[in-house]
Amino acid sequence: MPEPSIGFAADALDSGAGLGRQGAVAVELMQFRFSPYNEKVRWALDLKRVPHRRVSLLPGPHLGRMRRLTGQTATPAIGFDGAWIAGSARLLEEIERRWPAPALFPTDPQLRAQAKAIEARFDDDWGPRMRRFLLDALMRHPGYLADLFGQAKPWAMRRLYQGMLPLAGGLIRKGNGIAGPASVADGERALDEALDFVAGATAATGYLVGDRFTVADLTAAAMLATIVDPPDSPMARPRPCPPELEKTLGRVAAHPAIAWAHDIYRRHRAARADTEGEVRYG
Repeated sequence: MPEPSIGFAADALDSGAGLGRQGAVAVELMQFRFSPYNEKVRWALDLKRVPHRRVSLLPGPHLGRMRRLTGQTATPAIGFDGAWIAGSARLLEEIERRWPAPALFPTDPQLRAQAKAIEARFDDDWGPRMRRFLLDALMRHPGYLADLFGQAKPWAMRRLYQGMLPLAGGLIRKGNGIAGPASVADGERALDEALDFVAGATAATGYLVGDRFTVADLTAAAMLATIVDPPDSPMARPRPCPPELEKTLGRVAAHPAIAWAHDIYRRHRAARADTEGEVRYG
């Protein structure tokens, strides 16, 4: 299943001067700000300290630019010296291949297969279903939704985007599989399934696969971050948050998997905020 089209999916890449470089490679990330799929890739780049250029796009208006630059519309997408790759799972494998340390994928074949299976379950099943639940709640607050995705944009652009969202509401819902109350309820069930899985699978070691941080933990924590709201992180929600939205998302606040995700962010996510433009590491 492709990664989501609006609200929680992928972005495009830019060409031009000033690209982040790792050695002889120019690296450019096109992204959405508030997207677990994009957060996966940001996290990997930050963890491996890969200098790059980061460009934030608005879901919907990004379509033409993405098609022009990459020949497709999915985000995240990265240009490696102008050669584009889209999709978080493919990008994590490519980043690991180019910059193997610190390793995200286990070397043991069985553990590696387990980690990739968990990543796929979140990417292709729980993630898209949970998105319906979250996006349905966010669509009731177009001003807040515009601020979530437009944090890097001027105030006037965010307000213009806010005005567009209700007009595009039907297309947004259709594009994300929100067909009515049943699909939203299924998204809430997916959230419960994912939380229960994480709590059970991490009970022994604190990690989903083996006894160290892997792509499975990165993926699960990033996918849950839209609900968890990890403080001082690139996925922290803007304040103030609408009280109705806080109440909707706060239903699972006491679940042990929420505490797990907070802990994973605290221990393994060094970045305290998202950034725009050139990303360098000291």
